[in-house]
Amino acid sequence: MSNSQRVAGRHFLQIPGPTPVPDRILRAISYPTIDHRGPEFEKLGRTVLSGLKSIFKTTSPVIIYPASGTGAWEAALVNVLSPGDKVLMFETGHFATLWKNMAMKLGLEPEFIASDWRSGADPAAIEARLREDKTHAIKAVCIVHNETSTGCVSPVQAVRKAIEAARHPALLLVDTISSLASIDYCHDEWGVDVTVAGSQKGLMLPPGLSFTAISEKALKTTETAKLPRLFFDWREMLRANAQGFFPYTPSTNLLYGLREAIEMLHEEGLENVFARHDRHAEATRRAVRAWGLEIWCKEAQHYSSSLTAVLVPEGHSADRLREMALEHFDISLGTGLTKLAGKVFRIGHLGDTNDLTIIGALAGVEMALHLAEVPHRAGGVQAAMAYLTKAARGELAVTA
Repeated sequence: MSNSQRVAGRHFLQIPGPTPVPDRILRAISYPTIDHRGPEFEKLGRTVLSGLKSIFKTTSPVIIYPASGTGAWEAALVNVLSPGDKVLMFETGHFATLWKNMAMKLGLEPEFIASDWRSGADPAAIEARLREDKTHAIKAVCIVHNETSTGCVSPVQAVRKAIEAARHPALLLVDTISSLASIDYCHDEWGVDVTVAGSQKGLMLPPGLSFTAISEKALKTTETAKLPRLFFDWREMLRANAQGFFPYTPSTNLLYGLREAIEMLHEEGLENVFARHDRHAEATRRAVRAWGLEIWCKEAQHYSSSLTAVLVPEGHSADRLREMALEHFDISLGTGLTKLAGKVFRIGHLGDTNDLTIIGALAGVEMALHLAEVPHRAGGVQAAMAYLTKAARGELAVTA
């Protein structure tokens, strides 16, 4: 028998992923496991493989792996690149850095365009570097759409235009792990070659699935790519997927949940999903400003609708604030990562959230600010409520 004291009510999981899993998805995951070589699974496989295309906004294949987003990162690189290939990446934050480190370990030569982590990728800097690459030694440009460590969004469509303006043949690889199904994203329309995603954010599932959406150009490139691959080999996956199956044992019960998640997103409508995330992000930013605190992302055009990173005043600890929030109000906030450790806390507002969820989360933050003795003004929750009330009346549009 546990000696820990029960905490009443539900835990507020307000980190930027994993996000709370809706009851409908939890029930779907609990279905009995079936034969992954049988006709019932074939129907499930075809349903999720087809349904995912609408979420990525693509007509091209989307491949599903029993892996975290890190697995999809690796799949994106090993299927289109060869040892020694140069890859252009942009230092938007912690996760862009991890992807760069992976590229190095795989035997690639990543070139990192440095930044201060307070904005998204700069298309002009990417274009300038590609124009310098007269021999086309750079084989791919890798961008994190929504940098989960900073709350900054990169303009993917503008990056594609920069590649085209430089008349460069580089592939465009994009990480949407914390943006897919939360922030509008168009794999086909924006000319992306490989899109990477994970199950535990906007798709509202537990961790354990990851995805790559792949263009026709990327599929052709994989035939000449020389990096070793087996588990993540697209060719093996596509052969099995054509019949609704997988080349190895899939995560059957998570696929039940994925089928339910796709259905839920369609029931709400993707445009409504994006508008809801925009609304909650703006309510959060208004609360932060009312508290007199600083939003880490410097430029409004790069604000994330998935999360907001908040800078605490010098001499105060973001981790102390998080401890107070968890201990007294049962709310988990995102920690600052590497360069931002102890300096920022992150409020996740993605996944299956509603207006009351956000208000409750912001109330927990405001009370924790008091308990942690972080200098701030009162009224952040009131500012968020005023905004959401006006939005409910249709009196204003979402603004930066």
